Amino acid sequence: MSKFYSELSDELIKFIEQQKIFFTASAPPDGRINLSPKGMDTFRCLSRTHVAYLDLTGSGNETAAHLRENSRMTIMMCSFGEDPLILRLYGQGEVISPLHNLWNDLLAEFPAIPGSRQIMMLSIESVQTSCGYAVPTCTEITERPQLQQWAARKGVDGVNKYWQQKNRRSIDGLDTGITPQIRLTKLATTE
Repeated sequence: MSKFYSELSDELIKFIEQQKIFFTASAPPDGRINLSPKGMDTFRCLSRTHVAYLDLTGSGNETAAHLRENSRMTIMMCSFGEDPLILRLYGQGEVISPLHNLWNDLLAEFPAIPGSRQIMMLSIESVQTSCGYAVPTCTEITERPQLQQWAARKGVDGVNKYWQQKNRRSIDGLDTGITPQIRLTKLATTE
């Protein structure tokens, strides 16, 4: 049975901190719904009503385009451990680019990951929990190294070129906010 809350509780924040995978969903008024899996150490609870994730360079930039259109976003996490739970966060999202006045403060919340592109911040309007009884258990989840290796091989100039070629428009042709002024100035290292 699902339950709704107006904000995160200490128990739900603890649950979030234990998750290795989360999913984001967004959509423009007209066009494709985007549902993306996310991982690595890229999710943070900023308060009971605000969360954020470090958006890494990828083949698309759908969430940024959708948030520029209407700001609606849902984030879902589900337990793959012994205690089942599904958690959905509904609210209004905002793209924090390297040019945004909150960029440096928010970026400090995350580990240095090569290819970090933006930060997506969600102002929570509603929190929903449900049982998760049908979600399978998984005993081991490990991170893939390929994204960080790819960004390291590309280097700063290569990542910037990729952003301009592949991340300026969504698959529906919407502007993502990536402009020539938004540039990676240094490649984060995990060492």
